[in-house]
Amino acid sequence: MMPEIRDKRVFLTGGAGFIGSTVVGRLIEHNDVTVYDDFRRDALSGKPYANHPRLTILRGDVLDADALSQAMQGAQIVVHCAAIAGIDTVIKRPTATLRVNLLGTANVLEATRKLKDLERIVLFSTSEVFGQTAFRADEADTTHIGAVGEARWTYAVGKLAGEHMAEAYHQEFGTPTVIVRPFNVYGPGQVGEGAMRAFILRALADEEIEIHGDGNQIRAWCYVDDMIKGLLLAMSHPRAVGEAFNIGNARAVITIYGLAQTVVRVLGSRSPIRFIPKEYADVELRVPSVRKARDLIGFEAKVDLEEGIQKTAEFYRANPPEK
Repeated sequence: MMPEIRDKRVFLTGGAGFIGSTVVGRLIEHNDVTVYDDFRRDALSGKPYANHPRLTILRGDVLDADALSQAMQGAQIVVHCAAIAGIDTVIKRPTATLRVNLLGTANVLEATRKLKDLERIVLFSTSEVFGQTAFRADEADTTHIGAVGEARWTYAVGKLAGEHMAEAYHQEFGTPTVIVRPFNVYGPGQVGEGAMRAFILRALADEEIEIHGDGNQIRAWCYVDDMIKGLLLAMSHPRAVGEAFNIGNARAVITIYGLAQTVVRVLGSRSPIRFIPKEYADVELRVPSVRKARDLIGFEAKVDLEEGIQKTAEFYRANPPEK
């Protein structure tokens, strides 16, 4: 059962993205929602609630501190989803990745200090702050970032710096911050470069599925409905303030090769699987501990891997993306 948030003024940076646009759908009937986004990725425009009377859409950049602060005025809950993400994009644009993910977060936090009625600010971090190897990683574990000069880690560095900044604002100014660290979220409406989305779309078309490296990288996959439940708890639970939470599904653990095989089997696909060279640093093992989120705010993932694959495939059958 989803937590209820009602009669609030909610401001989402990056609200046109996959997770942001999905949470808009959960909130829009009972809240006034403002989306602030540059629309580099757009999962919102095609949603049935894109023209809802309680939804305000503002095109903007989190690097524009003045415009951001003005747009945020009156918000009670702020959710900072905006980021440059996706391994291919990050490697091609490491400077922009750091600027948006670090300086943009600084601008968001500073803008919240001008809000008179601020109740909560939830900032998106990433499971990548745990580095290349993380098994049952909990929120207090030491974070590990890869070698300087390896573009892959600019995403994690920017996000980790944003976490430290959020904690500093909470300690120094009393800002009601909450940090969420998503672990491999997938599901209907996903945009961008996610492996699950790519595997499902290729499997539905019986096209070749490509795996980078030998496919023995291990991930835990979280269906978007479970992610949204965790996010809503972070937005509303009184015990969440000042905390960081892993949000993921520690049961849905599988290698990348195993994932490709499972997608093919579950969808009855004829897609062949091909291995191609891996030309970038990768995360070899990433499985969360979600004990803290369960014990402190009552989060628990419910959707198992095969059910999530089926639900995602049903969406893409009915809504094939434009090529």
